[in-house]
Amino acid sequence: MAVNRSAGLLLYRRVPEGVEVLLGHMGGPFWARREAGAWTVPKGEHDPDEPAWDAARREFTEELGLPPPDGEAVPLGEVRQRGGKTVTVWAVEGDLDPADVVPGTFTLEWPRGSGRMTTFPELDRVAWLALDRAREVVVSAQTTFLDRLAEHLDAVHD
Repeated sequence: MAVNRSAGLLLYRRVPEGVEVLLGHMGGPFWARREAGAWTVPKGEHDPDEPAWDAARREFTEELGLPPPDGEAVPLGEVRQRGGKTVTVWAVEGDLDPADVVPGTFTLEWPRGSGRMTTFPELDRVAWLALDRAREVVVSAQTTFLDRLAEHLDAVHD
């Protein structure tokens, strides 16, 4: 069985209150009224022959409509999400205005069984969140990336 793989970039910035990360709220009717577990690192699927780093940068642009930031990429490793998808993420320090995001879209039959195809944004909103708040709302397996980022930043400042 083929492994379903995704790769993404976790953008972070330092603010007077600490560190914030940029997460996206998943679009579409299933996630519309959910908060907890409905936020994600901007990421997307890639073929096994595409390097994960290249996919992460490509998907950042596809998901947000903006080029990925330059800067040192901190590898945060990979996690396996509940649905079986393996996700690889790098953290990059940078800043952007969520109002500048132009998300990619997907098409889905909605309402289900209606025969009507509707287009939804991949991410219906993007926000900077403090690490504690991000842990409350991100897909549960992705909290590992937040923890690894925090550990990296602590090690750099020790």
